[in-house]
Amino acid sequence: MDDAPARWTRATAYPDMWTDPDDDPRTGEGAGPDGEQATLRDFLKSYRMTLRMKCEGLDAEQLARRSVPPSTMSLLGLVRHLAEVERDWHNWIREGDPLPTLYGDPDGDFNGAVADPAVVDAAYADLEREQAATDAALAGHPDPGERVGRDGIAVRELMVHRIEEYARHCGHADLLRECVDGRVGQ
Repeated sequence: MDDAPARWTRATAYPDMWTDPDDDPRTGEGAGPDGEQATLRDFLKSYRMTLRMKCEGLDAEQLARRSVPPSTMSLLGLVRHLAEVERDWHNWIREGDPLPTLYGDPDGDFNGAVADPAVVDAAYADLEREQAATDAALAGHPDPGERVGRDGIAVRELMVHRIEEYARHCGHADLLRECVDGRVGQ
């Protein structure tokens, strides 16, 4: 007997997609954005949306469900982790003392991802707040070659690193979601 959920998707046009192209909120009309900064922001927006899509429709228990022992990874843990790293990126940009971590110890983002609706709501609120703070801090630096913060990191490097972090974790989210309820797709 196998406890694995049956694989499924909502897509009807392409069975390996998460949703049909006409229903995908990540696809825009016409040509892509103009310029390097706009392109980077567009890719980041798409990966942020992908993470949200991979979590939608799940309850607190499903979001907090761990992958495979001894891993502490869960979809809720990923949301919390990305809130934590958004804060860290904001610390790279800002002058002065860094803001404290959100979840305490180095693994607090994953270890604290428990099946409690209040924890889920707080995680999404943390993520939105930290994304907005980092986005606002970067908005004042339109030149991708400008160096910012105490370490003099280039805005371009920071943006690419953010995209890479979301892309990697969206890959994790694909597998985690499939383990929870069998939903697959791009």
